[in-house]
Amino acid sequence: RGPANAPVTIQLFSDFQCPFCGRIGPTLDQVAERFGNRVRIVWRDYPLPFHQQAMPAAEAAREVFAQGGSEKFWAYHDLLFQNQRELTRENLERFAQQVDGIDMNRFRAALDNNTHRAAVQADMNAVNEAGARIGTPSCFINGRLLQGAQPFPAFEAAINQALEAR
Repeated sequence: RGPANAPVTIQLFSDFQCPFCGRIGPTLDQVAERFGNRVRIVWRDYPLPFHQQAMPAAEAAREVFAQGGSEKFWAYHDLLFQNQRELTRENLERFAQQVDGIDMNRFRAALDNNTHRAAVQADMNAVNEAGARIGTPSCFINGRLLQGAQPFPAFEAAINQALEAR
């Protein structure tokens, strides 16, 4: 979300099955509203191993992105978090059908073949290779870690600090 050339980039590492991750959405909506084109929000997958449905949900969301770009991804993202306790394979397909323009044969094939598993794993590996120890949700705001489902004032302060540093 937001322009690629925004002065502040928020890298959001999240898990579709994590209840704390579901709480950050409204805060990020406030960030987008308050800061507009000065902020870009980039989703990064970090499905926790004890959330059995998190990896398939991450792969499903990546396929929606592959087919429909950011707008479709964020619509699917919202559906997943609205139905966070129902992330079965059947429901992942049902939610994808609610997003206009998704080719369901291609969607099913991507899930069957784990087409996006390596990309999800790459997001997780990037954190580990950087030596960061995070939980979900975690945000890197122009490289500085803001951990947890923090309230809007914490994001506002971190973003203002990043804007001042530019």
